[in-house]
Amino acid sequence: MEICITSLLREKGFKVTPQRLAIYKMLAATKSHPNAEMIFNELQSMYPTMSLATVYKTMEILKEIGLVQVLNAGEDSFRYDADTSNHPHVRCIECGQVDDVQNIDSAAFVDQVAQGTKYHLIGQQFYFYGICPRCQTKELN
Repeated sequence: MEICITSLLREKGFKVTPQRLAIYKMLAATKSHPNAEMIFNELQSMYPTMSLATVYKTMEILKEIGLVQVLNAGEDSFRYDADTSNHPHVRCIECGQVDDVQNIDSAAFVDQVAQGTKYHLIGQQFYFYGICPRCQTKELN
């Protein structure tokens, strides 16, 4: 993983720093779709001189080189996902948890949109909203 990101950063003209590597490694190891503040809080004890601005700048760089996707799931801040494949997400309106939605074939829907609008589509993001199983359990108690 580090060899890939290291070579990609260098190839695109960006410095390879321990903070950038740590940010990507943390993001690639989680399915929680953290925002910049969550990433900062997770890594701050290991990199006490790292600023929140470093996290934001790194996320922009990682987006630019195709290693992360930026999610706008209807919150005040963006979430990040190291899984750059086209897949839907679902967000709990109670606790804010964001999860991947797996095994959904959206190709037919995307084709309908392209045919119906005559757009040449270059990407899409699908978001669903609801109450996660953990919050549903809390409501029953």
